[in-house]
Amino acid sequence: MSTVEQLYTAYAANEPLELGVLDIGSKEAAYAIQDDVLKLKEENGEVHMGYKISLTSRETQDLFRSDSPLYGAMTDRTVQKEINLGDYNIPLLEMELVFLVDEEIFPEDTEADIMKKCRVAPGAEVPDGRYKDWFPNAALTEIIADGAVNGAVVYGEAKSYDYAALDSIKGTLSHDGIVIKEGASTEVLGHPASAVKWLAGALAARGKTLSPGIFVSSGTFNLPVPLKTGTYRAEYENVGEVVFKVSQ
Repeated sequence: MSTVEQLYTAYAANEPLELGVLDIGSKEAAYAIQDDVLKLKEENGEVHMGYKISLTSRETQDLFRSDSPLYGAMTDRTVQKEINLGDYNIPLLEMELVFLVDEEIFPEDTEADIMKKCRVAPGAEVPDGRYKDWFPNAALTEIIADGAVNGAVVYGEAKSYDYAALDSIKGTLSHDGIVIKEGASTEVLGHPASAVKWLAGALAARGKTLSPGIFVSSGTFNLPVPLKTGTYRAEYENVGEVVFKVSQ
């Protein structure tokens, strides 16, 4: 079974692989594998809906010994309103603003341009890897090949904002009414729109575009926490909140 087939099977059956079993020689090879896994998902009825951006802070880059962010493609299967833990392997949780692209974004667009071309929603992202004991032990190439360990994304109402509205804002994550994490938008490459700009450039280098209708989960305000059953609330200054339940 090829590397692509192994990863897709691990994803489809929720049967994680051992770390180190896949032969992935480079970051470019890992992105090529990611593309081929996405093709298998699409062949089996899923629809490519968006991207997540990972490693947008120095702290998270250091965890995986990376000098840059990375991205992963996400499908309609990953867009959720509620989460069932049984559908995942080792799910974590991050606070992330979600950009909904209304006009095509180009690498040369400024952050202000990007804010005009997108609406932004309060969101939360569930990283989950197709490997046993993946966090924080997976290699960078394993993470990329696995679609940047995308598990799920939840987001609320999207509205238009200018650059200043997201500049240095606070995010607060609560579980069953108790605050468990706080973070700042400055953790996301200084500003979440800068992460979207990075993604536009990274995609263009591989012949891809950020087209209307695509969503972008732009990067985490906080180091991930284990996902548990209960009710979560992710609140953002100037943007609002999203609330969702996690069941067993």
